Amino acid sequence: MAKKEFTYRGKSAKELQSMSTDEVIMLLPSRLRRNFRRGFTEQQKTLLKKLEKASSIKTHCRDMMVLPLMFNKTINVHNGKEFVPVLVTEEMMGHVLGEFALSRKRVGHNAPGIGATRSSASVSVR
Repeated sequence: MAKKEFTYRGKSAKELQSMSTDEVIMLLPSRLRRNFRRGFTEQQKTLLKKLEKASSIKTHCRDMMVLPLMFNKTINVHNGKEFVPVLVTEEMMGHVLGEFALSRKRVGHNAPGIGATRSSASVSVR
């Protein structure tokens, strides 16, 4: 079975990469369009400059929108404790980097801890 070619709002990945930033922004959801109209922050501008030079960089800028110039690059996004490597693909268009570096872990409870009441300590772990 052949893999379906990626399109974002009717545009292929190559078409998106050849478009100017202003034209790409008009295709994004309203929240990201409003964010762009306010202008990039200094942190976001620095990230864009670094992306032109290197293919793998580290950033704390979790609110940066995924743009076509980021496709097929690895961006290490900080989750509050460590940098999580995120390989940016075409399907991530229309999202922000922070969505792909989760900042909270799932809690896995297994047994009563220190200071638990007597009744909860006697409950079977199974």
